[in-house]
Amino acid sequence: MTVSLSTVEDKTRATIGVRLFTVLAWVPERRALRRVHSSHPVEYPVGGEKTVEVAAGWLDRCITGQEPYFGPDSAAVREIFADHELIDSLGCGAVINVPVVDEGRTLGVLNLLDAEGHYDDDSVAMARSLAPLAVPALRELLEETR
Repeated sequence: MTVSLSTVEDKTRATIGVRLFTVLAWVPERRALRRVHSSHPVEYPVGGEKTVEVAAGWLDRCITGQEPYFGPDSAAVREIFADHELIDSLGCGAVINVPVVDEGRTLGVLNLLDAEGHYDDDSVAMARSLAPLAVPALRELLEETR
């Protein structure tokens, strides 16, 4: 049985804590990220897509380099996200983006956001350890949309 993305969210909430949790699937043909799960579907609806106009280096780091991005404060969030005002309105001022990797291929990214100062290097390590739980669900979603 495939672990659902809701289960990944629940485990993340229980172990690390999160105010806003989204999962983005990587669509390499379009160099786009498509939202496939959201804890806040009104503000961040599933199906929303962005061709990555994120800060320089984010794509290279998370998607190509398969390394997490950690933004510990509001300044880091502002630097990376065009929608930082909405993020701030939800009480979020810290972010962890963790790539979900399957056999060397980046399937997507887990996005954890919470209050400024809530996350540290241990939080990043825990988030990284949870990312593999999302592999089966993301693999299935990406196969369905091909």
